[in-house]
Amino acid sequence: MTLDVLIVEDEKMAVENLSRMLLSHFPDIRIAGNTSSIKETVEWLRQHPGAADVIFMDVELSDGNCFEIFRQTEIKAKVIMTTAYDSYAIKAFEVNSVDYLLKPVDPEALKRAIDRCVRSAESTDIGKLSRILNPGLEYKHRFIVRMNDKILPVRTDDIAYFHAEEKNTVLATSDGKKYIIDSTLDILSDELDPAKFFRISRSCILNMLAIESLVKQLGGRLKVIARPRPDFEMTVSRSRSDDFMRWLEGEN
Repeated sequence: MTLDVLIVEDEKMAVENLSRMLLSHFPDIRIAGNTSSIKETVEWLRQHPGAADVIFMDVELSDGNCFEIFRQTEIKAKVIMTTAYDSYAIKAFEVNSVDYLLKPVDPEALKRAIDRCVRSAESTDIGKLSRILNPGLEYKHRFIVRMNDKILPVRTDDIAYFHAEEKNTVLATSDGKKYIIDSTLDILSDELDPAKFFRISRSCILNMLAIESLVKQLGGRLKVIARPRPDFEMTVSRSRSDDFMRWLEGEN
């Protein structure tokens, strides 16, 4: 699978180092372009729609913060954030980044990020294509989970949410049980009925039946009070709040 990459970075040395690592470790990668500012990146994306499969994006650019790019134009490519600071990690995932790499970029971390992009692209494309070619295709009605030496079927309607924790994906049921499953949220997004489940953030897919109430927060985010109570803060990112409310109201 060939990937066209756009590098958004204002330091020449960083561009050269990342380009060298990509081209030497990934023979199927092509560097489609390099931009160094918010303005230049927005113009490049508008002039080359669909030209980049993956964007490596430095957070702090010569004319401001890279999150401004998301406010000015739609980004459909997989985004991998790169920065010398870890304080932007949460915000990076709020704009649906695939990964977050600290500088100097570690080759193993880079490989994991690229592999994640490939898996995500393949699962998404296959899922969407299958539903186009087979409009009567049904969503999953149950999942098979393993607990010690037992294999248990779990009905999809009994699932409260899915949550990504570090390298694991956790399935939580409406009665408070949790199981680790061998899947990713990207794959699950194609397997679940969108009328019932919504991906509220990079790390969580929520069943509408699990929602008890919502609390508005500063910055346009929504805090979800769910049943059963999760052991993490369940919030809908600002970029997804409008779609989430339309989904709740049955407009999607």
